[in-house]
Amino acid sequence: MKTSGLGLNFRHLYYFWVVAKEGSITRAADRLDVAVQTISAQLSLLEQSVGKSLLAPQGRRLVLTEAGRIALAYADQIFLLSEQMMDTLAISDTEHSMRLTVGISDSVPKLITSHLLEAALALPQRVRLVCYEYQLDNLLADLALHKLDVVLTDRPVPSGTNMRVFSHLLGESEIALFGLPALAERYAPGFPASLNGAPLLLPTRNNAIRGRIEHWLEMNSIRVDVVGEFDDNALLNTFGRNGMGLFPADSALAKDVHDQFGAVPVGALSSVKEQFYAISNERKIKHPAVEAILAAIHGKAFPLSRQAA
Repeated sequence: MKTSGLGLNFRHLYYFWVVAKEGSITRAADRLDVAVQTISAQLSLLEQSVGKSLLAPQGRRLVLTEAGRIALAYADQIFLLSEQMMDTLAISDTEHSMRLTVGISDSVPKLITSHLLEAALALPQRVRLVCYEYQLDNLLADLALHKLDVVLTDRPVPSGTNMRVFSHLLGESEIALFGLPALAERYAPGFPASLNGAPLLLPTRNNAIRGRIEHWLEMNSIRVDVVGEFDDNALLNTFGRNGMGLFPADSALAKDVHDQFGAVPVGALSSVKEQFYAISNERKIKHPAVEAILAAIHGKAFPLSRQAA
């Protein structure tokens, strides 16, 4: 199983990967159903191949050396890609499935994500959708390694990044404040001056929209009572549904917000807009499902105000 020219036997690497995950050769041998001596021999050959010790004994466990931690990081990527390849190849040709692997920044509202992906799922060809939600930096790293087809986020690629990934503006939507009917009845009259002292739920400062909301409040000389800050948008909405305070959401999704959270608009934050981007490895997106998303938004199938990418 040795790959000519690479000097690396991937069976040896796989045994190392399992040992590193299990923490002992004995448990790895049980998992792989091979003899302990076989794994020990394979690890020894791998260490000879790379010229460094990858594991060191610590009590009854084996721990990674510095070289071992580097090797494990690469092995994680290699075997994740291997699993994805096998999953893709395992799909029957008769299903005519197309796999779309999407990374979703944890700052993008779930309702927005759902609407953005609707066009891909409406294609005549069956789409097998695989979604991962994480912080943007991690998603961009996975995109650069081709683990993802596209990343959906609320901000473009940071300037100065050394990764060859490209931002495609999908559109933008105006932000409004929502609340349960009792809160809306109290704070809607006289908006926005009525917001002074109002309980407000906001995303944490790593969310692009937070600074825009704070700037709007400052420009309107409004001092609110921030009763909660949330890194996860779904959790923020959950507390909004419980009546803890007013919360921001895209005004274009007022019906969805009402249906899911029982909240109604209190007032629009004029000039505060949330932007959404698709980030890809190519300047021109080539994946048919992602192209369908862009085409649908351009055709106003998704209620965002479309701007040139």
